[in-house]
Amino acid sequence: MPAPALPRPTASLPEAALAPAVSAAPEVVAHEAGPPASAWGLLLVLSLIWGTSFILMKKGLVVFSAMELGATRVSVAALLLLPFGLREIGRVERSRLKWLALSGTVGTLIPAFLFAYAETRLASGLAGVLNALTAVFALLVGALLFGQRLTGLRVLGIGLGLVGTVVLMLLGGSGDATTPAGGAGNAWYGLYIVVATVGYGLSVNVIKHRLHAMRPVAVTSLLLLLIGGPALAYLLLGTGFVHKLATVPGAWPAFGYIALLATMSTAVATMLFNMLIQRSTTLFASSSTYLIPIVALAWGALDGEAFNLWHAAGMVIILAGVFIIHRAR
Repeated sequence: MPAPALPRPTASLPEAALAPAVSAAPEVVAHEAGPPASAWGLLLVLSLIWGTSFILMKKGLVVFSAMELGATRVSVAALLLLPFGLREIGRVERSRLKWLALSGTVGTLIPAFLFAYAETRLASGLAGVLNALTAVFALLVGALLFGQRLTGLRVLGIGLGLVGTVVLMLLGGSGDATTPAGGAGNAWYGLYIVVATVGYGLSVNVIKHRLHAMRPVAVTSLLLLLIGGPALAYLLLGTGFVHKLATVPGAWPAFGYIALLATMSTAVATMLFNMLIQRSTTLFASSSTYLIPIVALAWGALDGEAFNLWHAAGMVIILAGVFIIHRAR
């Protein structure tokens, strides 16, 4: 997810925490003919990966609790990038470690649990829509804490994003009996995602303003190295994860969904986003913001989730706000 306008999800990780590191690189200006066909292909694949994250969380929650899912997601991602983190730890300035720990905590660790907990009652498609609020809070946090300029149009975009959220919360409902916990769900569980996207917004700005000189792979692997140990310790010692994996029917497929979530939304999505930035522009790459909710809603519909006119209205209002934020100067 491009920064500061977007993040991406993870989300889970990385849906939000990885892209900001990329944004510090020089932007490649697209030719007058527009982005090449390969850039369009990368954009679609990236949107599919991030948009699928929410249904994968839902499938993992069939067996595992929200706390187990969040800890597993972070642990798998950290183990996946452990070789890179061990390579980079000796190279990083010690003064940057506090910023890496902050970014990892608010942009990866805490959102992993918040998104999982929200999806115990919130339809996965709506979780994908609310993830777009990352763009709104990236701008708002940047203005409040990092001196980023707010124009009238940007304020309008922030306002629309918040109005769209209220529409989804108050009028749109949240899901149906397909949510892992059963029942009609609770739209107010979307507030957990709102808090997570605030964390994404803070992480985006920390990486942009405090860690901009570091390479994306260094930022990603090091922040995971710092938070992965506590997450793994909690998973193995503080939850019933191992017992469930050994005794509960369907535990291994559920774990597979979570592992796929961590792998695809971290390593693969990061590499693809880097390639997309090199072949187009950050503005073009930010177009994934508009495609991710569509993919998430499509997966939700295939899984039997409800989608009504208020859902559509809330999504359109949020994405209109994000569009204004992306375009405003």
